[in-house]
Amino acid sequence: MASRDMGHGLITPALLRNAMKAYGGLLARSLGRAGYDDLPKGGALVIAGVASRERIPLRELIQELGLSKQSAGQLVDALVARGYLNRVTDERDRRRLNVTLTERGRQAAEVYHRVVKKTEAEFAARFGSSEYGIALQLLKAFADLGGGFGRERAAVPTFALSRREGCNL
Repeated sequence: MASRDMGHGLITPALLRNAMKAYGGLLARSLGRAGYDDLPKGGALVIAGVASRERIPLRELIQELGLSKQSAGQLVDALVARGYLNRVTDERDRRRLNVTLTERGRQAAEVYHRVVKKTEAEFAARFGSSEYGIALQLLKAFADLGGGFGRERAAVPTFALSRREGCNL
């Protein structure tokens, strides 16, 4: 069967889900050990994405999360209440809200990016840089199945891969 992983017997979606849970767990544990154990589920990815831009329109953030407006709003509310994010009015259009990081949010994003960089370096060393690059392309292709990479219904938010290198911390 082409859709089964040789040796493990798990189908590709299960492997992807398990990998996401394991990587998310690693990030959550690392953030928790650094004192950021109050991040809500999905909060670390939001903080990392905001850090890559310094400021993001709330509407754009909601689209990239691929969540409903209500769910994304609740996540942002929790991050604001816990001191990770600020909502600021757009200087050009006072009807629009932008999201920025607080100092606590910047520090949490630094931990996040440090763990991601270390983990990716370990995988590149283990499998080779070329093979690791191919793996990232494959993951991007799976993300594209969600309606196009970077579009509202994408399986992985645009900033999760494409803006990671440009993080201005």
